[in-house]
Amino acid sequence: MTGQRDYPRAGFFRRVAAMIYDALVAVAVGMCAGLVILVTLTILHARGVIGQDVEHFSDFLNQSLLFMTIVQIWVAAWIIGFFLWFWAKGGQTIGMRAWRMRIFSTTESPMTIGRLWLRLICSLGGLGTVLVLFMPKQKQSLQDLAANTEILVLTETANDHKSWR
Repeated sequence: MTGQRDYPRAGFFRRVAAMIYDALVAVAVGMCAGLVILVTLTILHARGVIGQDVEHFSDFLNQSLLFMTIVQIWVAAWIIGFFLWFWAKGGQTIGMRAWRMRIFSTTESPMTIGRLWLRLICSLGGLGTVLVLFMPKQKQSLQDLAANTEILVLTETANDHKSWR
């Protein structure tokens, strides 16, 4: 692949389009994760391992702050893992790949999980991207500035994983 300076930074609307695409995938990941844990807890309830004092599992789950919190943390962990794994393994999520964007470091330091966590937290659920509108020349979001990264628009050839050496 040619140098990252050969590619322009992604603008606001391209980023939002990829975020919508990724939101759909993240919802699907969350639904699958939720299904797995709810089926597991339902089986445990049916076998009398948890919530023996409540007849219906849904009542048990609604009454148990602990288990409701466990379900929410489980689903959130899978959604967070989705973003971190794709960013760490290829620099782009499924939505970013569809819109030919990729994360690059603006420094010589390697892209670590810590930097990706910082990027995720500073994105503020996507609100950090609004900063791109106020920085039209730099085209950097809050998460880009915080994690020393940039989102570049790749050519079709450069977007092919086989060209990443």
